[in-house]
Amino acid sequence: MIRTLVVDDEPLARRRIRRLLQPVGDVEIVGECGDGRSAVDAVHATRPDLVLLDVQMPEMDGFGVLQAIRAGAMPAIIFVTAHDRYAVRAFDVHALDYVLKPVDPDRLSVALARVRGRLAERRGAPPDRRLIELLQDLTADRRYVTRIPVRTDGRIVVVDLGDVDWIAAADNYVILHAGPKEFLVRDTLGKLERDLDPDRFVRIHRSTILAIDRIRELRPDFHGDFRVVLTTGASLTLSRTYRAKVEAALGRRL
Repeated sequence: MIRTLVVDDEPLARRRIRRLLQPVGDVEIVGECGDGRSAVDAVHATRPDLVLLDVQMPEMDGFGVLQAIRAGAMPAIIFVTAHDRYAVRAFDVHALDYVLKPVDPDRLSVALARVRGRLAERRGAPPDRRLIELLQDLTADRRYVTRIPVRTDGRIVVVDLGDVDWIAAADNYVILHAGPKEFLVRDTLGKLERDLDPDRFVRIHRSTILAIDRIRELRPDFHGDFRVVLTTGASLTLSRTYRAKVEAALGRRL
């Protein structure tokens, strides 16, 4: 049996995939998840053979899920995506399996047939190299923001992100905290997160991003949360929703 995990933030999409897989005799659905963090936990807990993985999810997308999964626990992946030409091109280049939304049963059958052959070949083998190469290429193609112009007191100050300790959301603005200074920028935290180098910055809460090298210690808090103490002395909340991102950034499980 192919033990399968279904990951999609849309309940209707999960229901459709479940319905399409139900008559497939050699597929057993071992769980479903509606967000990236839950998906990472479920992969480590259930060790599925296959994950049908939604690419576009808020907070932690499908690529973030792959980055957070321990190397030895990497299952086979069928990506599920809307009409994202960039993602589809990347999948085609690396010969990775994907289906477009709404999921077509024939296309899903073709992807499952490929997975069957791949699983038969890789029993006991290392993780699929193509997934690793995909993540490397996606990272290499990105150009991350290193300096941000900020309008203040009738002039424009260019803030070097190397000086920024953490970033807070403030409605349609973000606040850059750089030592004792604060800079207000008209931007959303979600958009800024996509522009930042993930090797330098990590989101720890729906309203907070911090510089990884400013982390001094993490203290367990309530309900799976942590308090993150920075080298500046600032104390911030690490929500369990974003815990996998911090684990990936630090290279360790918390």
